[in-house]
Amino acid sequence: MDLLEDIFQAYYEARRHKRNTVNQLRFEIDLEENLIALYEEIRDRKYTIGHSTCFMVDYPVKREVFAADFRDRVVHHLVVGYLNSFIERQLIYDCYSCRKGKGTLFGINRLEHHIRSCSENFQRECYVLKLDLKGYFMRINRKKLSAFLNRIILRYADCKDKNGVKFRDSYRFDLLTYLLPVILYNDPTGDCVFKGKPSDWDGLPPSKSLFHSPKDCGLPIGNLTSQLFSNVYLNAFDQYVKRELKVRHYGRYVDDFFLIDRDKKRLLDLLPKIRDYLEESVGVQLHPNKIYLQRIDKGVCFLGTYLKPFRRYILNRTVGHFVLHLKSFDRWVRTKNVRQEELEQMRAVMNSYLGVLQRTRTYRIKRKLFSFPCELFRYGYLNGRMEIFVLYPDYKRRDDVVEG
Repeated sequence: MDLLEDIFQAYYEARRHKRNTVNQLRFEIDLEENLIALYEEIRDRKYTIGHSTCFMVDYPVKREVFAADFRDRVVHHLVVGYLNSFIERQLIYDCYSCRKGKGTLFGINRLEHHIRSCSENFQRECYVLKLDLKGYFMRINRKKLSAFLNRIILRYADCKDKNGVKFRDSYRFDLLTYLLPVILYNDPTGDCVFKGKPSDWDGLPPSKSLFHSPKDCGLPIGNLTSQLFSNVYLNAFDQYVKRELKVRHYGRYVDDFFLIDRDKKRLLDLLPKIRDYLEESVGVQLHPNKIYLQRIDKGVCFLGTYLKPFRRYILNRTVGHFVLHLKSFDRWVRTKNVRQEELEQMRAVMNSYLGVLQRTRTYRIKRKLFSFPCELFRYGYLNGRMEIFVLYPDYKRRDDVVEG
């Protein structure tokens, strides 16, 4: 019954923030039956991955996304739950993505910490080298990734749990050795459902499409396992930079990473070593148009934030997208009878952007953004510092309220 309990726990993790999606609701109609069937398939080693939905997103950049069926998402959370504690022990501290407590804000804070440490709180001159990888997810070699994962599993195979049972003797060890190849070597392009128009793919470089990936390469963007596996795949590179190149001030978020040093020449000398290691040992390439080397007082852009000495700025691109959303909400509220769930969705989008803006000095920007009358403010209000948008309890339009 331990596996069944794990599957139920994985289901609760998978449905978090997905309660209103069509796939989740369809799965929940016959919840117990679906979970029992999934349990039996995994137990009998007959589990197969279903259809993925392929679509394009344009923000913040154009990407091809493969969204797994909700049933497969449950299995992804199951595998991540088994693997995560072992992988966490392998990763360096300054690897920021898909880790508990280490998101974009943590990465921004760490970059600022490294800059302050290297420059002695901006008293000494230092330089930042920021690099990006070209078509990273589409270049991940699944055979190499499988070898990395197996190495981690075997390394901790003799670890004992609280009951004194070795990991290699537990049912989870057998499940991982079965499920990992099923997930890793699944090709979602062969049997997927397309969402959107064929023209949505216009302008997408082949290096960013799973349909043009080399043989045995590529992970679908959109799966939880892909995010975790991407950390594992570059862990050897992280160790190389920290242990062999002896770079003290280094951090990485997926395929976006930085190195900071007081010696500009040293950073330039490290560049070909980094390029060669990535190509020969990992099989990925540096993006030739995304190599930035500059003094820290000139500022550095990282994870949607522009950092300069003693201050942070939000990117104009983010502000522009927020304006588009506000105008869209205004048009929608003026022309439609808005339902409660639509207002909740608008509130969530508003607070998501307000949360991003709160990281930087943007009070004047927010005052300018909300200076024009918006019909949405008939249904809610901003708190004193414009940090959160709150809906009125009854969701009714307040014609006597004008916000701006």
